[in-house]
Amino acid sequence: MLLNKSSATSMLLGVLAASAIAQSTHAEQLLLSADYMVDTVSGKLIADPAVLITDGVIESVGTRGKLSAGDGVQELYLQGQTLLPGFMDMHVHLDSAIPGVPFLESRLQSVPRKTVNAVANARTTLMAGFTSVRNVGSLAYSAIAVRDAIKEGQIPGPRIWAAGHSIGITGGHCDDNYSPPESQKKSGGVADGPWAVREKVRENIKYGADAIKFCATGGVFSRGTKVGEIQYSLEEMQAIVDEGHYRNLVVAAHAHGTDGIKTAIIAGVDSVEHASILDAEAIQLALEHGTYLSMDIYNTEYTLENGRENGVPEENLRKDKEIGQVQRDSFSAAVKAGVKMVFGSDAAIYPHGLNARQFSRMVKYGMTEAQALQAATVNAATLMKRDDLGVIRKGNLADIVAVSGNPLEDISVTESVSFVMKGGVVYKDM
Repeated sequence: MLLNKSSATSMLLGVLAASAIAQSTHAEQLLLSADYMVDTVSGKLIADPAVLITDGVIESVGTRGKLSAGDGVQELYLQGQTLLPGFMDMHVHLDSAIPGVPFLESRLQSVPRKTVNAVANARTTLMAGFTSVRNVGSLAYSAIAVRDAIKEGQIPGPRIWAAGHSIGITGGHCDDNYSPPESQKKSGGVADGPWAVREKVRENIKYGADAIKFCATGGVFSRGTKVGEIQYSLEEMQAIVDEGHYRNLVVAAHAHGTDGIKTAIIAGVDSVEHASILDAEAIQLALEHGTYLSMDIYNTEYTLENGRENGVPEENLRKDKEIGQVQRDSFSAAVKAGVKMVFGSDAAIYPHGLNARQFSRMVKYGMTEAQALQAATVNAATLMKRDDLGVIRKGNLADIVAVSGNPLEDISVTESVSFVMKGGVVYKDM
């Protein structure tokens, strides 16, 4: 039974107006077809794909007009569209303030307000075609609460792996360095010494974290830290990684500086975030250890264009300007060497929903279009130990998006997705 536009919308599309949520019910079976599909394993374009979905899982993949679905199965044909697996962003901060809130003012927002931010940003992210994200640090477990609400069908949003508090040294990038000394204020993830950091990992897990993130160096958007300066000793990093791996969680290290990157890789982290200042030894270590790099090479453009207007302090603008091209050069060198890469936007530094702008920069600085798409699909799924995501194939969850045009020729089409399905539920239709 081929659905027309109005019936397809009424039968398949979840209600997504303002405060409404997508409905968790969906057709028992749906035959989804389009003009093209990207095979993210081979990096090739497939003509006339058809995907049979049963209860949110891909039952079979074949050719439009030839795949047998049986009588009474609902059909949805996306004319002129190309199917891809739902995109996966491995570095976001969903509880960040929505656009327009000045930088320092956003740091004064309460936990309830940041949780509301995360609800809004989660929906925006999903509508942009990102069906899975890793939230690498938030205030007071707000992203964990939003993750659970999404799982329970209370609100729409992507699949979330949430790290809880980012773990960091006293006075480091992951601490609160904006308050006066007499307040004695520190961030919830601050811990010093091997046993203290183990305790902090355990605390995060206690309150629901299903990923771990720590700060191995200073950062751009913190006060009083040097971007390239190492934070945490090898012993401390090893303790964090061990505790995370004991619980089978993926561990990420924020690291801009070379020494911090190398130490984190030696400590056994699964991914290095930012990885801005790479040398030949750091690249070789990443290759030897199979470490993934998640390099956010678009957001500098946004900050340089809009940061001053958004109230970003001069210290942070200076650091961002100093590190931007260095990071891009490092990205190019890592790609050329064959280091494993995943897509990480650092959405929060620039508005959620614009995540896909990262794709074109990954191509500009050395990746093929296929490699950029793989970073946000099959590579990300492998990093997160989810072989049921990242590829449109039998047995995988039906996380599927569609774009107009061929992303293997023009990657920028990913910035305007026309169709979003997560777990077999249609959240955005043409």
